[in-house]
Amino acid sequence: MNTKPKVIVICGPTASGKTSLSVELAKKCNGEIISADSMQIYKEMNIGTAKVTLEEMQGIKHYMIDIVSPTERYSVAEFKVQAEKAIEEILKKGKTPIIAGGTGLYVNSLIYNIQYNDIKIDEEYRKYLEERVEKEGLQSLYEEAKKIDFEAMKSISKNDQKRILRVLEMYHQTGKTKTELEKESRKEEVKYDYKVYAISWEREELYKRINKRVDIMIEQGLIEEVENLLKKYNKFPTAMQGLGYKEVVEYLDKKITKEEMIEKIKMETRRYAKRQITWFKKIKNVKWIQGNEATIKNINLILEEM
Repeated sequence: MNTKPKVIVICGPTASGKTSLSVELAKKCNGEIISADSMQIYKEMNIGTAKVTLEEMQGIKHYMIDIVSPTERYSVAEFKVQAEKAIEEILKKGKTPIIAGGTGLYVNSLIYNIQYNDIKIDEEYRKYLEERVEKEGLQSLYEEAKKIDFEAMKSISKNDQKRILRVLEMYHQTGKTKTELEKESRKEEVKYDYKVYAISWEREELYKRINKRVDIMIEQGLIEEVENLLKKYNKFPTAMQGLGYKEVVEYLDKKITKEEMIEKIKMETRRYAKRQITWFKKIKNVKWIQGNEATIKNINLILEEM
């Protein structure tokens, strides 16, 4: 019998209903929620990240939201340290920790207890790579990263500059691939009894939900949100590469029309959802729950296993 403290994980693709399910679940099991979303960590980036609102929280305490400025870099290693502190804090209160989010790297860091070697960013090499992106285009570095670490690149989009550069940096600084480093880092025993659930939708239905969400973001003022951020800050090492944000920047730079921008956000989000599903399917012992089922049915299914 597993005597480790239980931690529930609700993951799944973007727009699958993780926020609402986790809040309803927390109300039923005296839980608190730890966000596992690499964009919701940023302050002032609310619309494009579909950040949970105070109203949606329904009084349930949320952790790991609005913790860094849009100008700061933030690593998965930092996330793991802070998320585990939050787990301990919740357990000390006698409550149930619920991890909710769609960033696969964040979820894996916890459920596999990945130990991150403290690989400091080599600012000179980072600058060199960023200059190459300007001159050669990101595609060239994407192909280079694929030759170095084909396995890691399977789950990285050709537009994801942050993660493409990280694959090249890790190899440059350690002589080992990201895949090799991760295998070495999974040797520690997992601290908690993670119960992992992923929300599943028929593809057509999920894509409809994604398209609708993008339309709502535009209505809510995504373009204005990006304009305000650009006025306030000069530099965005990571935040502005986020899905939805970089496309608005292209529109503001007059590189694409508003219609093209909206279509591009929808298309890139659908592609991202597809990669998320592939990622979560690889998790051992993940249980898939149907997004179109009544929330209470899914909650009961989860609580039966607690």
